Amino acid sequence: MNNKYQSLKDHVYNYIADKIQNGSLLPNQKLNEASICQKLGVSRTPVREALIQLASENLLENIPRRGFIVKELDTKKKLDVFLIVGALDALASTLSVPYVSDEDIADMTRLADKIDLAIQQNNYSDYQLYQNDFHNVYLLKCNNSSLIDLLKSLQHSFIRQIYLSEDKQKLFSILAQMNEEHRQIIQYFKAKDAQGLEAFIKNVHWKINFTDMI
Repeated sequence: MNNKYQSLKDHVYNYIADKIQNGSLLPNQKLNEASICQKLGVSRTPVREALIQLASENLLENIPRRGFIVKELDTKKKLDVFLIVGALDALASTLSVPYVSDEDIADMTRLADKIDLAIQQNNYSDYQLYQNDFHNVYLLKCNNSSLIDLLKSLQHSFIRQIYLSEDKQKLFSILAQMNEEHRQIIQYFKAKDAQGLEAFIKNVHWKINFTDMI
């Protein structure tokens, strides 16, 4: 029974997180709990639990007498998130080097190709999906469950508002640059260069200058 309940809560959680990510739910927008229950065909309990979890991860804010609203991240918060993820992702990559196989490298290459296509189509949702999948290839090989859980939780902070920009040309230009860096990451894995990989991910890949877009 608990597993069934947990899956319902996770289903609601993913539904709301995706809505935030693709821009269907905007900063400061109130969530309608009854509407979510009706849309997903679930009771109020898993919806409430999902909302509480999202609030604990700073995606939502619970305002007394108003309910849950989508939280807007300020510029410093966005930069702070990138700094933390850069350090943790660099650590995960280093730990995973001995375990990343030729098949994993082929998967990362295919995902980089999919990211290129998403950028060409100006499809931010697909970009976000495939770039998460790209980093997860080696994250799941790092042999550190606590690090995996922490980074997966932080992935939900990479919602649309992190890259929020009215200048779509600039946005996708920077995303294209980041995908070129994904291809460089692949080369470090091929060479099994753990030291170079760690420095590149921490000091280059997550140091991208996106402050003009936010």
